[in-house]
Amino acid sequence: MVAAAETRAFYLQELKKQEKWEAEQKDLWFWEKLGRLPFVLLDKLTPAFIQEKLAVAINELGSYIQSGGQYLISDKEILQRFQAQGTVVEEGQEMTVAQIKELPLLKMDEVATEIRSSRVNFATFQGATTGIGGIFTLAIDVPMLLGLSLKVLQEIALCYGYDPRDKAERIFIVKCLQFSSSDIVGKKAILDELTAFQDQASSNQMISQLQGWREVVVTYRDNFGWKKLFQIIPVAGMLFGAWLNRSTVEDVAEAGMMLYRKRRILERLKEEPRE
Repeated sequence: MVAAAETRAFYLQELKKQEKWEAEQKDLWFWEKLGRLPFVLLDKLTPAFIQEKLAVAINELGSYIQSGGQYLISDKEILQRFQAQGTVVEEGQEMTVAQIKELPLLKMDEVATEIRSSRVNFATFQGATTGIGGIFTLAIDVPMLLGLSLKVLQEIALCYGYDPRDKAERIFIVKCLQFSSSDIVGKKAILDELTAFQDQASSNQMISQLQGWREVVVTYRDNFGWKKLFQIIPVAGMLFGAWLNRSTVEDVAEAGMMLYRKRRILERLKEEPRE
């Protein structure tokens, strides 16, 4: 089912685009580094009941890694999107994740881009809504944003033919989440891990590293920095909340698309005969 036009030369060209994007990720603006500092102050100002909500979000991420938990999504919507595009399946049969795996890369990109745009728009609305009440609605915003981030990453995984019902894929997804909120050193380390993900020994090592998955949520939350600090202002928090949630989900979706896309390209290159 893979398009004949998608040759080894095509995949090598696309891989160069991936490498260019990765190089751009290794630069972190100075204000982004400063942006994480105010969360020390915000922690002191945050009421106990909000801290408890954040703790629940951390525990739920652990549940997601182990079993899928409440954040595990259905693949039905993604499969329907591919079918709506005119993807050919046998009459009376439904699209499967295994069939997506064999589709042209450009078709995968098309559906993933649609998903990204849709979820970014939803995140903007969600951030504006939860920004109305300032610090009190911040308690529900962080868990909701975490859930939305995991949702879009799972959907993008499906777009490239990877099933988030597999534990290994959930680990990869959490690593994508961690990548989107890491500094330069962290991004480089995670890129190295994800590039070698197909190697079984590397996958087992990554599982071991994620025993400290609580750090992923802490890093993810701290990434909000001074931007979330502005959101604690009632009403005005609508603007900051909308902007922050939009940019956060946009970054997460972009990271997911590029990292899953790279995996698919590398797998296709192994399958393609050398010219």
